[in-house]
Amino acid sequence: MAATLCGRSRALGYCWPSVVLSFALLAALLMPVALNKLAARGIGKLASPVQQRLALSNSSKSRALNVTASTSKANNGSGYSSSRSSKISSGTSPTAVRSVSGKANMSSQQFKYRDPIVFNARDKHTGTVIMLHGLGDSGDGWAPIGAEWAPELRHVKFVFPHAPRRPISVNFGMQMPGWYDIASLEDIDQKEDKDGLHESKRYIEELIEKEVAGGVPSERVVVAGFSQGGAVALMALRSQHKLAGVIGLSTYLPLRKEPPLVSDANMQTPIFQAHGDQDYTVGYQFGVTTYNLLKELGANITFKTYNGMAHGAVPQEIADVAAFIKKVLPPK
Repeated sequence: MAATLCGRSRALGYCWPSVVLSFALLAALLMPVALNKLAARGIGKLASPVQQRLALSNSSKSRALNVTASTSKANNGSGYSSSRSSKISSGTSPTAVRSVSGKANMSSQQFKYRDPIVFNARDKHTGTVIMLHGLGDSGDGWAPIGAEWAPELRHVKFVFPHAPRRPISVNFGMQMPGWYDIASLEDIDQKEDKDGLHESKRYIEELIEKEVAGGVPSERVVVAGFSQGGAVALMALRSQHKLAGVIGLSTYLPLRKEPPLVSDANMQTPIFQAHGDQDYTVGYQFGVTTYNLLKELGANITFKTYNGMAHGAVPQEIADVAAFIKKVLPPK
């Protein structure tokens, strides 16, 4: 058949079926390479920086993390119902305390949000940390850090939300978990998804309000995030809820031309910002620019550079974040 078609097409100077077949084979060979390049830049369903770090740490320490969460079957007014303890094996994502309803929350007309992973406070609950993951990840990716910090922050509840799935322009429009769309990594603060950013901010405000309804004032809530999640965490500075602190890891300040960037309520809220100087996914300069802008506005911000760190996390950074949380959420 192919030979017959080639015979008929040679009059045109080419064997067109062969040309088409060659292009198809070339595309098949190059597609995995293109996808691998995207993955290397942090786009796609990859292990989170915490999973990678814990895997390395646990392989050297040969230990497993054992987490015992609250077994209360009531939601205690917090908006989250939970009922089971969990055991986290080294290098794996935990199945921590999570809603047993099995239903997704419809928090907007467009996106469905799965119930967050929750580690309840081991002692009296007087503070909450909401930690937002990066693009393509889920709350499971950062949840191991809740297990790591829980023994020293027994009064703190850790909440790890899941971003809804949405088309991501920089990834050829493929759907993946994301807090908002991204059009370019080189100009990450240009052509911004204003609607997506505001929707994610609204959802985080909803989580904060659930904590307030459960008896924890917003001044005892920390909003933290990595990469895309960090950008949403910095959006929380616009909230009228006064927060205990905000943490932005390997991230940048979105919607810089849309004031107010910091509300009056959070002008004195402590901000911890951290970035690796070898980050080529969210460039280090984006972090520096963010710090300078917030500092000029009078925000209470601290910026730390981690030499040699790419778009990920290192043990010293995780320790510094824990120290910040202890400072802004002391036992009460």
